[in-house]
Amino acid sequence: MLPVFLGIDTSCYTTSLALVDEQGTLLVEKRMILPVPLGEQGLRQSTALFYHLRNLPMVMQEVFSVLNGRELKVIAVSAKPLPHENSYLPVFTAGLSLAESLSAVLGIPLLKTSHQEGHLAAGVWSCAKQPGDEFLGIHFSGGTTELLLIKEKLQPHLSYESKVLGKSQDLHAGQLVDRVGVALGLPFPAGRYLEKLAAEVDNKDEFHGDIKIPSSVQGYNISFSGAETLAKKYLQQGVPPQEIARATENCLAVTVEKVIRKAIEDTGVKKVLFVGGVMANSYIRKRLCKRLEHPAVGAELYFPKPEYNSDNAVGVSLIARSMYHSLDNRRNNKIN
Repeated sequence: MLPVFLGIDTSCYTTSLALVDEQGTLLVEKRMILPVPLGEQGLRQSTALFYHLRNLPMVMQEVFSVLNGRELKVIAVSAKPLPHENSYLPVFTAGLSLAESLSAVLGIPLLKTSHQEGHLAAGVWSCAKQPGDEFLGIHFSGGTTELLLIKEKLQPHLSYESKVLGKSQDLHAGQLVDRVGVALGLPFPAGRYLEKLAAEVDNKDEFHGDIKIPSSVQGYNISFSGAETLAKKYLQQGVPPQEIARATENCLAVTVEKVIRKAIEDTGVKKVLFVGGVMANSYIRKRLCKRLEHPAVGAELYFPKPEYNSDNAVGVSLIARSMYHSLDNRRNNKIN
């Protein structure tokens, strides 16, 4: 029977399962976005946990329906948000409980990884070109805002030795997008709606597009609380929502540019991978390409397909696959 590998991820707003085969080909993935009432800025962890427990049987049924003659060999699960000892969020216990149950019943190995490592694995996998074994990583999402120096390790399984160079001191990048978006009357999560709204300022004379929301970066330390306050102040002053949305995008792009320029100068590493839902924004991507791939900077930018920037279990399933190959290599070495 052909081997397959299961990834499970239960983040703050998405229930995700994915299966890949031995070649790393994605066989199936299923995501269910947790519902957030219009006007709300998020969910309580207890409410999100309830939705995950409700969603998992439905998601699992759809994913397992494609097994047909294939044998599940390894399960990997995002057991925590970040690859740090004390990293924890209750929502990840939903996926962990399912993974531990399946592992025990089926008698197959279980690998506990982190949500961030899943993002990195999915990002590298879905890029048109590979960043290699050392690169900078920008993880901008609703729950994480970090600049990382990353070295890929293949033993004992696919993982990433990462050093945090900088992070947000208050709001995360995705929180800024969502809070500004909700204030503008957009649904939560607001990312794709804010991008669509901001695009209305292009090539239209009625929008001046000259308001600014300054970025706040000290060294590698990032702050977005002032940006939120200013965006809401502009709204109260009657500034068109489209211009506020575009100013928010510019604030995020300038923030990323500043920390990457410093990191390149400090480390000499010029390859940069972008993961997390905020980095799916096409306007921000284009601006970063124009500014950072300029010969004066010389950065090499790696953007995953936008659908793999948002929360998914694909990277987690790829980590399961790499564990299987690692175990297989060990068995072969013992035989030889």
